[in-house]
Amino acid sequence: MFEQNQKEVEALMQSNAEFRSLYQRHKELDSKVRDAELGVLPMDDVTLHNMKKEKLHAKDKLTSMWAAAH
Repeated sequence: MFEQNQKEVEALMQSNAEFRSLYQRHKELDSKVRDAELGVLPMDDVTLHNMKKEKLHAKDKLTSMWAAAH
């Protein structure tokens, strides 16, 4: 997410603590969801579903914050 604008993301992360925290949480959830889907991280379906919902909510909020900053 936002890979093509890495310098701008870094600047926004430095200036906005909420964006930084949310961005890091999204990356953490992305990694856990990927590992669960690959079978590396054992997880029940309900937990996985909830993590996916939280990840999507974080992405929506990040996208909104990104748009407001630009």
